[in-house]
Amino acid sequence: MRSRPVQGRGILSGTGIIITLLAGTLAALVFPVWSYADRSGTGLDTLNAQTVPTSYGPLSALDRDFITRVRLAGLWELPAGQQAEQKGTTQAVRTAGEHLIEGHTFLDARVRDVAARLGLALPNQPNAQQRQWLSTLDAAQGEEYDRDFANLLRQAHGKVFAVVAQVRATTRNSLVRVLADDANATVLDHIKVLEATGYVDFDALAQDAATASPPPLTPSPAPPGPTNDPGTPVPVTPSATYSLPPAASSPPP
Repeated sequence: MRSRPVQGRGILSGTGIIITLLAGTLAALVFPVWSYADRSGTGLDTLNAQTVPTSYGPLSALDRDFITRVRLAGLWELPAGQQAEQKGTTQAVRTAGEHLIEGHTFLDARVRDVAARLGLALPNQPNAQQRQWLSTLDAAQGEEYDRDFANLLRQAHGKVFAVVAQVRATTRNSLVRVLADDANATVLDHIKVLEATGYVDFDALAQDAATASPPPLTPSPAPPGPTNDPGTPVPVTPSATYSLPPAASSPPP
């Protein structure tokens, strides 16, 4: 009598293959947990690689990005505030424009002083997106202008507000820490006066925040080294059309 072939058992059987695959999946999930600290390219490795020493404490890539963003904010929000004083159809919009002028005049003086002490170069022109926002405001009239002004500026301030909080919580540089305090107070004030216009679309803000990806770091060169005597920061103008007002010597009340 011919014996029937024995069904496959062990690792080559159907059950064995499934068990093997499950074990492999579990190993793949567990492996990063115990080996992550030994792998290159971690967040700590990146922090250490992009951080430079200064007399005021370590200066990270995020710190430099923050300084650049503060400067860029003033380069388009100052002219936007000046324009709102002229084109705003309600007192609330014109008041928001005044706050933008006062706040960013103060912050621009502060960020230029900090950058000089750290040996950082700052941009002198708004970036492409900011120029597009200014063009949108240039073309708008009447209530459409009020609405565009309130929503564009409120959206921009909301994104900057998140960066300020992250920098303030993590920076090891004393100059950046104080600048973050100044930026936090100024940005929060601007958020409030923009919302007080009555034109802010909070649903649109929430949807934008839910779908937006984290903003990339703004390219900013590492400083050549701390500057002992930065001297007096020299104001620059972003363009012939939008000029910066004189730097303030003290924060707005």
